[in-house]
Amino acid sequence: MSLTKPVDGTVSLESDTAQQSAADADRILVERVQNGDVAAFDNLVRKYRERLYGIIYNLTSNREDAADLTQEAFIKAFSSINRFRGNSAFFTWLYRIGVNTALSHLKRNRLRRFFSLDHIQEEGSNAQVLETLAAKHKSEKGALLSELQEKLNEAMQKLSPKHRTVVVLFEIEGLSHQEIADIVGCSVGTVRSRLHYAKQQLQADLKHFID
Repeated sequence: MSLTKPVDGTVSLESDTAQQSAADADRILVERVQNGDVAAFDNLVRKYRERLYGIIYNLTSNREDAADLTQEAFIKAFSSINRFRGNSAFFTWLYRIGVNTALSHLKRNRLRRFFSLDHIQEEGSNAQVLETLAAKHKSEKGALLSELQEKLNEAMQKLSPKHRTVVVLFEIEGLSHQEIADIVGCSVGTVRSRLHYAKQQLQADLKHFID
């Protein structure tokens, strides 16, 4: 969940308040489900289905698999909803289920791991490689983006699932280091370390495009 940050790097009060309101709304829905209001879970599905699908798609790079795994993740979440105690935000708990479901799928099937720029293109991410592309002449951008897609796919294949996961959650989903740490079950320092390593590897492989 992205937070609006001013120039000094602090989180704005407005964004913090909005995030807390969303967490409170989720908590109310979760309590309703836990108390037997099964229909309340549909509200949570509608709220997070698109984002959870996006995360899983960017880990599997297969739309059919992503759709199936998203449904599987929601089924798992519903089945274990009574074990959710609110120690973390609901979306953190849900994303953890989704990420683990996707990674288990990749491990079982040994799929080739491709990285997708679909979400970045649609949302206008400020990822470094696209900032570089933005400086190119408009008529060149299409061909360069197509070639970059292929090279980035190849570069992401070289990353381990744990490194690819933090890249997807940070660069595409815009989650904070703490949120990612909660989702993948490691320390903030480990998240930073994995991101640093992954970015170094990607930049080395894409040196031709970002010089």
